[in-house]
Amino acid sequence: MTDYKKLIDAETWAFIERTNSYYPPDTIDYTIDQQREIYDRMCREFSAGYPQGVTAETTAIATPSHPIPIRIYRTPAPEAAAMVLYFHGGGFILGGLDSHDDLCAELCSRTGYEVVSVDYRLAPEHLHPAAFDDAISAFEWAATTYKRPILLCGDSAGGNLAAAVSHATRGHARRPIGQVLIYPGLDGDRTQGSYVTHAEAPMLTVRDLDFYTNIRTGGEDRTGDLTLSPLADADSANLPPTVLITAQCDPLSSDGEAYRDRVVAADGHAFWFEEPGQSLGGIFLVDSLMVRG
Repeated sequence: MTDYKKLIDAETWAFIERTNSYYPPDTIDYTIDQQREIYDRMCREFSAGYPQGVTAETTAIATPSHPIPIRIYRTPAPEAAAMVLYFHGGGFILGGLDSHDDLCAELCSRTGYEVVSVDYRLAPEHLHPAAFDDAISAFEWAATTYKRPILLCGDSAGGNLAAAVSHATRGHARRPIGQVLIYPGLDGDRTQGSYVTHAEAPMLTVRDLDFYTNIRTGGEDRTGDLTLSPLADADSANLPPTVLITAQCDPLSSDGEAYRDRVVAADGHAFWFEEPGQSLGGIFLVDSLMVRG
């Protein structure tokens, strides 16, 4: 059994304990509504506000069947060099525009890029491929609306969506110029690697992952579905330059390494950064993330 007391430093443990005080490890045993209430309250407690000069506009993308809420972050700079399409984490059942509000504002401030956060549909009300369909719709909207280059970014579940969109849009005239995947869940082999070594990691366990997958799919076996499992794609050619950021003490860590290896083997450009002694969520301390972004 992994001794996390030796791997994780005091500062990170303090972060984990504070997180657990708002979002206990047994939260997945609660109802979905209760989980969302707990998660949203935690996000409010951790919110750092906006950096000076960043403004945000909440609007929606119109689709034939439903609107997709988005929030657009801008700096006072006259013209951003690129735009970032951001997909939030939350296991496909939690989160929204408010949960990652301060992070997207900070991302906008640090990069000078315009950031668009996408409030995709959540399970169990909307099963797969609803979230993926919304992510693709958001990309198509961005490709039509913006002339500037498009970058994809997401954390955890959002990293899964960003990667899935990258795979699906390789032949698009406005294909993304890059993707940043932050502790992404790419549906790797759960019988080996970090899925075994860190099956009982603080902040996220394999039991949690199984729960989220089951809720997202409604229990249906979607083996080989590339819109669900980017690592199931045997063809990793022509993907955009990729940056992967993972945490050592996280069952998802091996997904980042495996994805990097796939892209590089296909003559692409991918860079994998693993935070030693870090857990899922802890890597999201804004300074840690932005220095590497």
